[in-house]
Parts: sequence; C-alpha cells; structure tokens
Amino acid sequence: MPTDCLSFRDTNYFSSLICDYLDEKDTLKPFYNRFPKLENFKAQIEEKQLSFKDETRQILVETLNKQYANTSVSKLTQTHIDLLEHSNTFTVVTGHQLNLFTGPLYFFYKIISTINLCKELKAAYPDYNFVPIYWMASEDHDFAEINFFNFRGKKVQWNRGASGAVGELNLEGLDKVFEVFGSQLTGTANASELKSYFKNAYLNHSNLAEAMHDLVNALFKDFGLVIVDGNDHALKQQFIPYVEEELVKQTSFAKVSEANQQLNTLEGNYKIQVNPRAINLFYITEGIRERIVENDDTFFVNNTNITFSKSEILKHLNEVPERFSPNVILRPLYQEVVLPNLCYIGGGGELAYWLQLKSVFESYDVVFPMLLLRNSALLITEKQKEKLDKLDVKISDLFLNQDALKTKVTNQISEVDIDFSEQKQYLKQQFKALYDLAAKTDGSFKGAVAAQEQKQINGLEALEKRLLKAQKRKLSDHLNRIVELQNELFPNQSLQERYMNFSEFYLEYGSDLIPKLFDNLKPLQGEFSIVQV
Repeated sequence: MPTDCLSFRDTNYFSSLICDYLDEKDTLKPFYNRFPKLENFKAQIEEKQLSFKDETRQILVETLNKQYANTSVSKLTQTHIDLLEHSNTFTVVTGHQLNLFTGPLYFFYKIISTINLCKELKAAYPDYNFVPIYWMASEDHDFAEINFFNFRGKKVQWNRGASGAVGELNLEGLDKVFEVFGSQLTGTANASELKSYFKNAYLNHSNLAEAMHDLVNALFKDFGLVIVDGNDHALKQQFIPYVEEELVKQTSFAKVSEANQQLNTLEGNYKIQVNPRAINLFYITEGIRERIVENDDTFFVNNTNITFSKSEILKHLNEVPERFSPNVILRPLYQEVVLPNLCYIGGGGELAYWLQLKSVFESYDVVFPMLLLRNSALLITEKQKEKLDKLDVKISDLFLNQDALKTKVTNQISEVDIDFSEQKQYLKQQFKALYDLAAKTDGSFKGAVAAQEQKQINGLEALEKRLLKAQKRKLSDHLNRIVELQNELFPNQSLQERYMNFSEFYLEYGSDLIPKLFDNLKPLQGEFSIVQV
C-alpha cells in the first residue's frame, strides 16, 4: 500500500474544476455521463453494448493485427486483440503524445491506471472482458512539446526541423541522442536495459510512431496493453460521416461554444480549457498538418495553396479519409466511434476539455464515456523518508510552496512564539472602550480611533514579520535541509510526475519498478498517492 495519501485538493496542484468534479459537485453533473464508480459501470456497459456494431469490432481487430504485424506481440496482448471481436468485450482508454522516451513520469501512471482498472472491472463483472488501450497521439504536430525528456536535472533533447504529424517523422538525429544519453548509463544491468529500450525503439525503426509503439509494447506487453494508432485508413473510414457533418454543418463549434457559456456561468470560475474553431479538423499529408478553413463554400488548407470546392472535399474525404485529422475537440469523438470504450483515463487538463464535449457526443448519438482522473503519485525513497522523519516534517507539508513551507516549519520549531494573534486580540479589546467613548461623541472621533487601531495592528504585524525573518535566519541550517529535500522530490518546483522521466528510477530499481507501481496505484481510489520505493 502507499505510505500515505492526500486529497487532490490538498496538494494545491489541481484545478478547482477537477477538484469539484471529484467531489461530484451538482453543478458539474450535466457535463458528464456517469461518475467513475465501480457500481456505475454496469449501466455504461449496457449502453455501449447496444450502440457498438459488430462490423466496427471486426474492422478494429483487423486493423490492430496489421498494426502489430511487425511487433513482438505478447500472448496476453494478442488474446485481448482477439477478444475485441466479441460483443461482451470493452475497452478502457488512455492517450498520450509521442514524447521522447515516454516523457514525464505520469505517462506510466496513465497506463498503469488503465490496466489496473481493467483488472478491477473483470473482478466485478466476470461475464465481460476489459481491454486496456493506449491511444497514440501520432497525428499531433507540436514537436517542441515532445522532443525531450529530463534526466538528472538536464534536458535530453532531440534537435531537428519538424513539420506535419509527429508520428510520421523519420528518426534522423536520434543516434546522436542515444550517444549522449547512453554515455550517462554505465556499469549496471539496469543501465544496459535502459540503453536497450532506447536503442531498439529509436534506432531500429523508420518513424516516430513505430518507435513509440515498440517502446510502449516492450514496457507493457506482459500486462496485455493494446496500442492503437488512430492515424489509419481503415479506422478513419469509420469516421467519415462525422467528418462530413463537421465540414458541412460545423456542429461541434455550436455545441462546445454553448457548453463553454454554461461553464462560465458556474460559481467555480472555471478556466475554459479549449475553444472550438468553426471547423475542428486538420488536413495532413507529408510534412503538413494544417487547419481546414471554409469561406463561401470553398475549403482552404491553412498556410498552403491547397483548396477544394464543397463537392471536391467530400469526394476527397471518401477517397483518403486518413488525410483528415481531428483536433482536440473531435479526437475524443473519433476514439469513441472506433472503440467499444467505457472509460477514458486522463490528467486534469484532459478531463477539463472532455467536460466541454458531452453535448457534441449527444448531437452525434455517440455514448459519452466515463471520465477518470489518472493516478498521481510521489515516489519517495526510504532514505528520503528517514530525512523527513528526522526533520520532523510531514510529507503533506512538502506540497506547500517553498516560502509557506519555511514559514510553517519556523512557526513549529521556533522556541520563540512568533504568532502575535493574542497581542492583536488584546489590542482590539483595548480599543473597544475607545469605540464606546466615540459613540458618545461624534463620527469624526470614531474615524480617528479606527485609524489609530489599524496603525497599531500594522505595527504588530510588521514586528511579527521581522521576528519571523529573524527566526528563519537563526534556523537556516534546518530550513535549508528541508528545502533541499523538497527540491529533490518536487524538481523545478513542480510535481515530480510532471518533470522526471522513468529512467532515473529504472536505473535504481530496474524491472522491480513497474510491478511496484502496479501494486500501489489504485485507479478508483480518488486520492494522490505517496509511494515509498
């Protein structure tokens, strides 16, 4: 079990929208279908089973077998692919960009949450099968977001020019990245394994999608994970009617705009995660992924000379549907059209934009999946835990910003009472008599009393701040040790999972790392986990 847990709200790292969603706040219920509780999956299964076609299942299985044709597929993964033909089999999905060497650590938490939820569902609903899916964001085009990972506080970066869908990028230059990264991995079996993972993925394939498929399969094939590349002709054919409606009627713009207005009226002052465009589609071909825009029934591919009439673009769509790429608004719909999916597992930012999309799904009569916040965790070593205990600091304190942390610890361990609340209360009692006197005279005297009271309060607060500052200097050695530990666990003043790469932990713990995470991350737990490794 985790050494400790913390509510997501208490970490101070998650938005009010996500915290209110986790609390099942009534005002947010119109924006999702069912809350992800084990007992709610029965109705979700029945709803999806009624709407998902056998023909679509057949196409999905054929497509997956083609995508795995040159991959060392495990027996369990192949079993899962085969089971998808049957009407009692459903998926749980997570998705992520093709970050170099998986990117931040939370990539692992997403996938482990997905696999573990499938296990829980199978135990609760043994008559059904549940397949964990990783949906590769191979059509994304933001290379700057994915071309690096952090290792020992420094960036390991892939520098090259890039345009178009990142999944289609050739792997030019990654041999040099391997040389730089590999030079830091020496002397242990774990280091050799890491080099092997990187080399097999990035030096033995022709493009980034193939490399990511190989790497994720190597890491998770023994757990039955199925990887889907949505940038596929056969899968896109299933989505043609929805793309056609987007081009002709621009339905999603109206629906998401309406949902955004409704969210803006709620008390939480929620940040709108995404704003729709008139047409929420890109056009992709070699080296190009650009927005499709329309003006007077002529369709333009932004920043190119490519144009279509209405009839031409609809004909083109039916011939080469793979050239039409959904953006963040329509990608969820595409995923749910081609998969017998029950639940999407994502981070806070992802769930925030999914909550804007329910009316889009309703307008297309597609079942809206359950939305589950992925597991989040802080990995802490035994040595770090011992340091915390010696310093008499709670793990939860480390989630405070650094100045608040130092202030809290100083107040806790100072031999001098720094809190002047008692003195301020006494002062207010003293002024009470003066206010009584002012009430018997005129209003101007009451104002003078209030001004003098505030002046005295301000003076006490200034003394309080000076005393706190002096005590921080006196206790600086102790505070510096705490800050050093916080910087280890919260690199770059961020959550560990959003900054560090799995390789640092794998270097230390090797193949024991992933099973340890599987044992400790409970997808329906609904709390932030602290896992001692």
